[in-house]
Amino acid sequence: MKRSAIKRRPLADSVLSALDLDAKDYRERDSAGLYFRVQKNGSKSWLLRYKRPCDTWAWKGLGGYPGVSGKLAREKARDLLNHSSGGKDLVHMSSCVQEKMTFKEAAEDWYDRKVKAGRVAGSLKQYGLYLNKDIYPAIGHKALDAVTRLDCAAIQSKMEARGAGAIAGKVRIWINQIFSLAMAQGHCTVNPASELRYLAQQGHQETPHPHLLEDELPAFLMALRKSTSKQITLIMTRLVLRTACRPGMARFSEWVDMDLDNSLWTIPAAKMKMRRDHIIPLSPQTVAELRTMHETSGVGRYVFPGFGPKNPTMSENTINKCLRLVGYKGKLVGHGARHTASTLLREHRWDKDYVEMQLAHVEGGDAGVYNQAQYLDKRREMMCWYSDYLDYLETGKGKGKRPMHLLTE
Repeated sequence: MKRSAIKRRPLADSVLSALDLDAKDYRERDSAGLYFRVQKNGSKSWLLRYKRPCDTWAWKGLGGYPGVSGKLAREKARDLLNHSSGGKDLVHMSSCVQEKMTFKEAAEDWYDRKVKAGRVAGSLKQYGLYLNKDIYPAIGHKALDAVTRLDCAAIQSKMEARGAGAIAGKVRIWINQIFSLAMAQGHCTVNPASELRYLAQQGHQETPHPHLLEDELPAFLMALRKSTSKQITLIMTRLVLRTACRPGMARFSEWVDMDLDNSLWTIPAAKMKMRRDHIIPLSPQTVAELRTMHETSGVGRYVFPGFGPKNPTMSENTINKCLRLVGYKGKLVGHGARHTASTLLREHRWDKDYVEMQLAHVEGGDAGVYNQAQYLDKRREMMCWYSDYLDYLETGKGKGKRPMHLLTE
């Protein structure tokens, strides 16, 4: 949504979520003293403009969006403006209340740091959802030092009881991080969430996505070849299988990111969890299928477009539905193809660093950028072998079982 299209203030939630990014950061006025900031990296947050006792204007951050909703931001702004109108400086006021910081205030600070670090919108949405649904109702109002281990354990066990064990594990980590940050800032002295993993239901600890082992692949690949799914679905599914990319990467892949002449797919930082470009080498088989796809969707933005204006890309359920239709319900999901690739490549003695880089499981900082470039040729060799090997498993024909880098041994 363009800024020029805004017609009413305060800004509606539909406007807040739909505002377009710009080449530069910008602010939009919401109500008295309250502004909504949209940064060029995609993060959104709230700012309060107020006058200090010394008669100069200042800004105070109120938290990131959507973690801090429009309604909550306006309430916070009113409260703070009332304080400032009484001759109090909000900067000094904040430092005075640090010792009595509530968990919700600490969580908002943690969330704001996630926004500034460039976490993807999907992750930010998930943080906001479970903070408001499960965490704040239980401990949001409590002072940090008043939150007990039993309080934190109760949140975890309540989520597990309703069958949300997997997300309970994430929530446990978030609460732990929030307290660790607050401790580092001097707002509390203990972390009551530090040992919750020992109370977690065992069945929910790091359960891998359904995936296949090597001896199960021939039957699956033959079943997939006989699939009656649409061509666009099969090409997207095989892209995930042959590259070990996340299904979401395939869904939102754009032609502008594909360099078929050089067999490279570069996913821009804005689409990556770690906010760094990710380069995926493409095998000849994958390039051939993408060229076929280009004949159909090459005039548009997305490699795998959806149907109708409300569906710019294929559904998130497309790949899993394709797998179910060939008889692999509960046995394999799109994300599980990454586990299959990781296991098979390591079993065939490919360097674990190449595999981790292919999966976008990389270290941060300059080292990760350097290694991605350094390992590209080796990863290209590895993924070409992997595509050849999948063909071998499907047909029994090809270059044989041993990777090219081991044939001389």
